[in-house]
Amino acid sequence: MPDLNVTSPPAESSAPAEATRLCDLSAQQWKSGVAAWLGWTFDGLELHLYTLVATPFVAELLRTHDTTDPRVGHYGSIIQAGFLIGWALGGGFFGRVGDRLGRSRTLCLTVLTYALFTGLSVFAQAWWHLLIFRFLAALGIGGEWAVGAALLSETWPRKWRPWIAAVLQTGVNIGILVACLTNVLMKAQPPRYLFLVGVLPALLVLWIRRSVPEPEEWHAAKRRAQTERAPGVTDLFRGEVRRITLWTIAVCAISLTAHWAFMFWHQQHLRKLPEVLRMSAEDQNLLVSRALYYVIATSSLGNFFAALLARLIGYRQTIAWMCLGYFLTMFGAYYTPRDHAELLHWLPCVGFFQGLFGLFTMYLPPLFPTLLRTTGAGFCYNIGRIAAAFGTVFFGLFSHVSDHRLALLYASFLFLPAALISFAMPKARD
Repeated sequence: MPDLNVTSPPAESSAPAEATRLCDLSAQQWKSGVAAWLGWTFDGLELHLYTLVATPFVAELLRTHDTTDPRVGHYGSIIQAGFLIGWALGGGFFGRVGDRLGRSRTLCLTVLTYALFTGLSVFAQAWWHLLIFRFLAALGIGGEWAVGAALLSETWPRKWRPWIAAVLQTGVNIGILVACLTNVLMKAQPPRYLFLVGVLPALLVLWIRRSVPEPEEWHAAKRRAQTERAPGVTDLFRGEVRRITLWTIAVCAISLTAHWAFMFWHQQHLRKLPEVLRMSAEDQNLLVSRALYYVIATSSLGNFFAALLARLIGYRQTIAWMCLGYFLTMFGAYYTPRDHAELLHWLPCVGFFQGLFGLFTMYLPPLFPTLLRTTGAGFCYNIGRIAAAFGTVFFGLFSHVSDHRLALLYASFLFLPAALISFAMPKARD
């Protein structure tokens, strides 16, 4: 399929285009960068608080001490599915708010939303209470992705986009590592208390609201919209933009379904291995935290590897190769039964290819018109969460009571069509 050349809109302000060194960046650019990075860091923190304690917490809510009870995995996956659906809806909703209200203002709203409802999760008394709190927290997390990505794509130099994406995604990784560390420090505490740390991001809002201005490119687009028709959500499916929307949704939906099947089920698989079941609850918490640490540490390296590759061969080819690498390592880890010691050698390899998802951060927003930017990027990327939500539950059906290996094995094959479809995506030029 021939390339669709999509050029970024011309800069409304010369500063982002002219800066060639960090010392050339303006105060506004630094503030925007710090705000987006911190927002993404806290995103990572909020994302995996649940996956770290899903099994013991859901067992507690179901009033059972048997973590191998089939109901634990069933309701645990439903809660995760609700979270991913909320993430998708939040990406679309706050993406639209970001185009109308502004990037900085909307960033504040998203951070407050996920901080408030993550903190409230500590009061859950039934599994469906936790489902509601995770769904509402996810609205803010999904919105923050779209708004933060658009904020940096409009304020920082366009030629730096692959590296900006890597740095942003590393912020997510650092947040996840903080979640792992918190879980280790609180290993002797009831699992619900881990969610209290999720309130901390609310403090970030005070600084963002006072210090981070709206991008000039957004202001200029709003001024033009006073005399021209402002684009609406339906414009995502009209004209040249429709092709961008459809192919982007396809790649994001397929790859995110496989990714989140891994991120949720590999933790539960570790907990239910025969030798791990004989460990104490504290030792189990240490093991899953260690495993996630390995995944995320190498994912940070993968972010910069993907950025380098994107500069050399382009976004689409890099997405394809990273999808292929994700498949090969995930298949290698789960095609045969392995004990936890063997898996701890494979998981860092899987994590390395998660650098794939950092590419979407700076690749997607510039494909859309300015006043459709957070709407388009948020909708196309986060709609994949809905597919991932159903995928998390669906692949769980292939699991035995104490073994989720088959779920992880089958999910890995989704990266193959994602790699092929990536070549139909538009070619972005900075």
